[in-house]
Amino acid sequence: MHPAPHKPRIVVIGAGFAGLEAVKTLRKTDADVVLVDRRNHHLFQPLLYQVATAALSPGQIAQPTRFILRKQKNCTTVLADVTGVDTTTKTVKSSKGDLPYDYLIVATGATHTYFGRDDWAPVAPGLKSIEDALNIRGRILDAFEQAETCRDLATQKALLTFVVVGGGATGVEMAGAIAELARHTLPGEFRHIQPADARILLIEAGDRILPAFSEKLSARATKDLQKLGVEVLTRHMVKDCTAEGAQIEDNFIPAQTIIWSAGVKASAAAAWLDAAHDKAGRVMVAPDLSLPNHPDIFAIGDTAHVVDRNGVTVPGLAPAAAQAGKYVARIIQARLQNKEAPPAFAYKDYGTMATIGRGKAIARIGSFGFSGFLAWYTWGIIHLFPLIGYRNRMVVAIDWCWSYITKARSVRLITVGKKEKT
Repeated sequence: MHPAPHKPRIVVIGAGFAGLEAVKTLRKTDADVVLVDRRNHHLFQPLLYQVATAALSPGQIAQPTRFILRKQKNCTTVLADVTGVDTTTKTVKSSKGDLPYDYLIVATGATHTYFGRDDWAPVAPGLKSIEDALNIRGRILDAFEQAETCRDLATQKALLTFVVVGGGATGVEMAGAIAELARHTLPGEFRHIQPADARILLIEAGDRILPAFSEKLSARATKDLQKLGVEVLTRHMVKDCTAEGAQIEDNFIPAQTIIWSAGVKASAAAAWLDAAHDKAGRVMVAPDLSLPNHPDIFAIGDTAHVVDRNGVTVPGLAPAAAQAGKYVARIIQARLQNKEAPPAFAYKDYGTMATIGRGKAIARIGSFGFSGFLAWYTWGIIHLFPLIGYRNRMVVAIDWCWSYITKARSVRLITVGKKEKT
């Protein structure tokens, strides 16, 4: 009896949008697919800020990876930390041992960066994981609780001051959500403070917020935020963050809650691969998203710096990551089947959106930009469909409708206290 032929092994690091899409595209490939991630779930990051502001629960925007891939018989899931890659022996080093590969897809995403001031991290948490979201939710809600029993007016004012650093989509959505929580959800629930008196500041170093949008839509977003009571400060640099507050240019703002959304940096993939990278640590890749001199290794999603065949620098968005995951899987499929590979990667820009608050959003689809209720409704529909599982889509839709009608937020649980920083 002859031994069974060796099947090619494709190792995918990262169960985000890019990695998961690659794995799912490989479902009919005659190969062993191994998905490695340090967490046991796939997270829908665009809605993470709603967990942080008590609108949704973690289980509504995340699903266990094993559940998602339970019917894909050629895929094995490994829960482990990756510590390196040996390109000579073609082995991924992990906390669960060495994982040999024939093809490697690195989709390890990105995290927040403090531009050399990592000492700010404990007092100005960023938002990239469920743990981050629960930590921030606890800080926000605990600030109101502490203010209710505080008798020192200066300390109470600092407790009711929230500073969001970074005017990209995450910062804008976070600032708007905190303002709605303070202005619409919490009033009437406290006896010694007025939550609506909370001060929310959005700090942006650039000329305007949401620079990925047109100036007109950016201005509309600014106006909508101001109507919610958010102070939008552009052309302002954060000089320091402490437990007492934030130094904004020459002014010190006493604030007990600072949230960081000012920038991202790629994972350690470039170091693992000893690969060329840009200033944000993203791996420089060839037109087919492989590493130069390593045609068996691909970097995708936020891990990679990609300029597509049309000269477009691919943005760090979920749809772009999913497109890259599908493309790389097809490249590998073509090679395994000795077929002609697809042409160089081309990003399809279906548009981008940002929500500001209840009934308020801005959107760009192709060259068409719009705002207001229509943009908000479109944003909701588009963000429902990618959620994994019919139940999640239904529950989130019901929660959103209930929240819109009642202005309530149903997940106001302090599970991580302000002193229990993660």
